[in-house]
Amino acid sequence: MARPIFGEVLTAMVTPFKDDGSLNVEGARKLASHLVAHGSDGLVVCGTTGESPVLSHDEKLTLFETVVEEVGDRAKVVAGTGTYNTAESIELTIQAADRGVDGCLIVTPYYSKPPQNALLAHFTAIADATSVPLILYDIPPRTSVRIERPTMVELAKHPKIVADKDAVGNALETAKLRADLDAAGLQEFALYSGDDLMLMPHLGGGVVGVISVCSHLIGPQLKQIISAYNDGKNEEAMRIYLEYLPMMSTIMGLTTSPIPVKAAAAMIGLDVGAPRLPLVPPTEEQASAIRSALEDVNLL
Repeated sequence: MARPIFGEVLTAMVTPFKDDGSLNVEGARKLASHLVAHGSDGLVVCGTTGESPVLSHDEKLTLFETVVEEVGDRAKVVAGTGTYNTAESIELTIQAADRGVDGCLIVTPYYSKPPQNALLAHFTAIADATSVPLILYDIPPRTSVRIERPTMVELAKHPKIVADKDAVGNALETAKLRADLDAAGLQEFALYSGDDLMLMPHLGGGVVGVISVCSHLIGPQLKQIISAYNDGKNEEAMRIYLEYLPMMSTIMGLTTSPIPVKAAAAMIGLDVGAPRLPLVPPTEEQASAIRSALEDVNLL
């Protein structure tokens, strides 16, 4: 049976920037500590929510090192090191491992649209080169490419590939993947929900936890949902989930992520700054909707 290798609630951490757009290293340190103190078992650094595409190689390494120094003794730290360049992904993964991360998150190559046999070769090359466990990141709405179930099963046989962040958006497909993995004797391969809105459906499909955006705001509540579900208290899990679903829908769907969660985090007092271009802060109308969503669940 799969276990939550990296914990049950991992926050896909936003990257704090200063007013001039430069990296706010001290802000990242404080944010990491805050998140771990408020329900996060682990942090994913420099993922989609962390605006990875607009971070330089050196900025990523600085963030990995900073977060490991701050919370590595009390939480899992996962580095987002996947790119659409296999050689670059290998180099960054090795360097992240040297800085003490517990694992790396490897997204499907975006823009280049590799076929399934190319995905197999890409992920295998990275896994062969690393000393740390890898989480694959399947997010076709962002990359336009999906890791099909047979490909995922084959990749799961690699000893360094231990989990999948499922952001496909189809709970039935998640359940089918879990069934295929189990049928192949890969019961220990872990599935993580990669979409806060899908958490309850995904739990029914066999995920062990969530890599979350909304845990910046409701980390303890997400842990309560998972704990209640695992304890067989499905009604309690669903009650909490539905209570926060409207707010999560605003954070996840109002406009492109991480624009809403950065604004929401700032509203509750976290020093995260604005997104870097090509993303921009929310409009006044959007900011009002975010504030209302937070007020509705007593976060403001």
